[in-house]
Amino acid sequence: MSSPFLELERALPADRFLSDPDVLSSYARDEAERAPFAVPAAVVRPRTTAEVATVVAFCAERGIPVVARGAGTGLSGGANALAGCVVVSFEAMNQILRIDPDERLAVVQPGVVNEELRQACARHGLWYPPDPASAPWSTIGGNVSTNAGGVCCVKYGVTRDYVLGMESVMGRGEVVRIGRRTAKGVAGYDLTGLMVGSEGTLGLVTEVTLRLRGARAAERTVVGSFDGLAAAGRAVAAVAASGVVPSALELVDRHCLKAVDDWKRMGLTDSGDVLLLARCDAPGPAGDEEAEQLLACFEQGGATWSARSTDEAEAEALFAARRLAYPALERLGAVLTEDVCVPRMLVPEMLTRIERIAADHQLTIASLAHAGDGNLHPMTVVPPGDDDARARGHAALERIVDEALSLGGTVTGEHGVGLLKKRGLAAEAGPGVLALHRAVKTALDPAGIFNPGKIFT
Repeated sequence: MSSPFLELERALPADRFLSDPDVLSSYARDEAERAPFAVPAAVVRPRTTAEVATVVAFCAERGIPVVARGAGTGLSGGANALAGCVVVSFEAMNQILRIDPDERLAVVQPGVVNEELRQACARHGLWYPPDPASAPWSTIGGNVSTNAGGVCCVKYGVTRDYVLGMESVMGRGEVVRIGRRTAKGVAGYDLTGLMVGSEGTLGLVTEVTLRLRGARAAERTVVGSFDGLAAAGRAVAAVAASGVVPSALELVDRHCLKAVDDWKRMGLTDSGDVLLLARCDAPGPAGDEEAEQLLACFEQGGATWSARSTDEAEAEALFAARRLAYPALERLGAVLTEDVCVPRMLVPEMLTRIERIAADHQLTIASLAHAGDGNLHPMTVVPPGDDDARARGHAALERIVDEALSLGGTVTGEHGVGLLKKRGLAAEAGPGVLALHRAVKTALDPAGIFNPGKIFT
C-alpha cells in the first residue's frame, strides 16, 4: 500500500521527510510527565520557509494535523504529537541571520538555542534578556510559542516584550510577515503579540526579529536563609512592598536543595530549609543601595542568615544550583510539575496552601519559584511504578491550580497551557473569553490543522 505522504515526500529534499518508526517515537512528546501523546505519522525537518509552506499546504488540503516542535523541553504537553499528525521539527532551521548593534535587534530562525543567541549577542555588547531554566537547550521558536520567561523577567519582562516581528506560515500555506523592525510602530492589530504564546495553534513561525538591550551593569547578589516557606514568603512580600525591583528573586526550598546536594555535593542544606537568591543591577551606588534594601527585607521576613555575596564565583554557583533543581529531582523519579502565578503579596499564602495540600495528599512537594513576580513551580517526585503516588500527585497539582485561581492568580506563568492546563484555563477565562479564542483560531487556521486539541479545544 502506498504511503499517504508519498506526494509530500517527493516534494521535499531527500533528507527532510522521516518515517522510520523508531525515529518517529523520539518526536512523540515533550518533557511533561502527565500529558498524553501518540507517535506521529511522519516528521519533517525543514530548512527553509518554503519547505514549511509546502508541508502546511499539503496538510491543510487533506485535513492532516500539524504539530510544531523545537527542542522538546516544554512542560505542558504543547509539543506532544497526536495520532496521524505530521510533526514539523525546526531543529535544522537554527541560523542567527543578523545581529544589528545599531538598531539593537537580532533576526533568527526558530531552531536557534536561547543560550547560543545570548552568547552571540554578548560578543556585540548586547543582551537578550529572556532566560528560561531550559536556556541551554530550548529554542527561540519554542520560547516564542509559550511566551517563556525566566529568572530575570521580574525586571525585564518575558519573550513577548522582545519580539518585534516574525515570518509565519499560515493556515493554507501562505507566508506572511507581521510586526516591524522599527523602535516604534502602531499600525494595525498586534498580530505579533497574538502569535507569541499561541503554542503553534495559529501558524508556524519560521523567522523571528527580536529586540535587544545593551550590556547590563554588574549585578550584586544577596542571599537569605529561612527556616520555612512561610518566612521566605514574608520576605518576598517585603521586597514587593519596598518598591525595589530586583533583577532576580528566586526561592529554592529544602527538598530542591537536598536533591542538588545529593547529586553535586554543594553543601546547600547546611544553611537552612529555604534559600532566597536575589540580584540587583542598578549601576553605581544605586545598586549598592538596592542590595542593602534587599538585605533589610530578608531580615524583616525572618531570615536566620542573610548576606551580600562578595564572591562572584560563589554567587554564580548558587544560581547554577537553582537551575539544577529540576534535573536533580528527575534523578529520583518522574517529576510532576506545576506552574502557577499569584499576586506577589500573596506568595506567602500560596506557599502555605501548597504545604497544606502536600500534607493532605501525603506527598512531598518541592517548591521552586520566580518569587519576585509570584511565579511558583511546585513539583512532586513519583517513584517508578508507584501508580498510587502518581494519582495523588495529579490530584494535588490540580488543587494547587484551583488555589492559585482562588487567590486571583493564573494557571501558567511561563510553561504554557498545552494539554495540562486546559481545565484550568477554562476556569480562569470563562466561556465568553474561550469563545473569543476559538473565533481567532478559526479565522487564522480555517482548516483546523495547527496543533489541534491544545489550549482550549
